[in-house]
Amino acid sequence: MGKKNRINRQTHSPKPPAPNSTNSPVAPTQKEVLWNVPNVLTLSRLPMAAMLFYFLEYNQYLYCFVLFLVASVTDWLDGWWARKFNQGTAFGRAFDPLIDKVLTNGAFIFLIPKELAAMQPWMVAVIVGRELLVTGIRGYLESIGKKFGADWFGKLKMFLQCVYLGAAFFYLAFASESWIGPIKIIYHGLLYAMLAATVLSGLQYFSKAYSILTRD
Repeated sequence: MGKKNRINRQTHSPKPPAPNSTNSPVAPTQKEVLWNVPNVLTLSRLPMAAMLFYFLEYNQYLYCFVLFLVASVTDWLDGWWARKFNQGTAFGRAFDPLIDKVLTNGAFIFLIPKELAAMQPWMVAVIVGRELLVTGIRGYLESIGKKFGADWFGKLKMFLQCVYLGAAFFYLAFASESWIGPIKIIYHGLLYAMLAATVLSGLQYFSKAYSILTRD
């Protein structure tokens, strides 16, 4: 009888968990590094944007020109650094274009009351409206698992917007100089080229989104 009880206790005693069972400790997932060089460069453009708006408000156009050049360099540098040293993050992918839009669209708004800039309210409405619509479409498509990255036309639009703003600050800084005549012609040409690229790239994005949504 004692022998039988010993056998029963051995039979019903708990077994240690297998090495690969769900009770085994799971290594924690590695957190994304937020404070790396590309993200710091991206975030540095927020205070630069605030300084740019301040200088625009008080007609300090030469300071605007220099500051905008520095911001443009950081925009190129954060992308290069992220690719070179494999430091791309989800934060950077989301906030880099967003902060760029804060800087550029804010500058367009501040140029409206500057008569020499020739920036009309309808132009800014077109630019900002296009950015909001494309951002909303991209967010929706990516939320349902569809890829909707920037293409060459969108990059051309961004390039022309940056060149235009740099030209605008330079032109306004030296508008009273006698040699500014040719720059004025180039400036107005850039204004309408930038607007055309903004509208056409937006239409291309809308067409691309429609194709993706109706494909499946």
